[in-house]
Amino acid sequence: MQLTPEVLMQGYASGIFPMAEHRHDHEVFWVDPRRRGILPLDGFHVSRSLRRAMRRSAFTVTINEDFAGVVDACADRPDTWINDTIRGLYLALRSRGQAHSLEVRDAGELVGGVYGVVLGAAFFGESMFSRRTNASKIALACLVDRLKDGGFQLFDTQFLTAHLASLGAVEISRAQYRSKLFEARNADADFLAPPVRSLYDVAHRMTQMS
Repeated sequence: MQLTPEVLMQGYASGIFPMAEHRHDHEVFWVDPRRRGILPLDGFHVSRSLRRAMRRSAFTVTINEDFAGVVDACADRPDTWINDTIRGLYLALRSRGQAHSLEVRDAGELVGGVYGVVLGAAFFGESMFSRRTNASKIALACLVDRLKDGGFQLFDTQFLTAHLASLGAVEISRAQYRSKLFEARNADADFLAPPVRSLYDVAHRMTQMS
């Protein structure tokens, strides 16, 4: 079966996602983890030091201004599962309004970011990158703030890493994940509705919620 944007979204709706073995591998395979990583939106942990850094930071945040740049930066590492096929598919989803990016900038330069796919009230985080201290943590904090404000119910991180666990991510069973996915994919949310806030405002909002 040819992997098209439509097939890709059907995969997400059923709880699976695509990967490649490496950048130069032309094959793409589906992944269905026995244990799934999610980041509960009400359980996101922002340390006091990170909130302080956000209040003092000169970084700015943009939405969907350089989706391709974020994808390419995420793939710019020795080992990556983002091959040309996957890159093209996510660019196609972006053009259809089904994928979004959040960029962190330093004097206009792209220094961090995250991108993912939206289906109903589910956000499937695909990858993130950082070229400055705290840039990926700041991207994640701003993303969580946006997802909560936009009415999202599920933030899928695919796998649980030590980094994500330190920020509040957890693992759940495949059955638990699919139950949450079924509810979220049939609910409404809007990624673009929340305003683009300053890092100071995001940090302040998270302080109030903690």
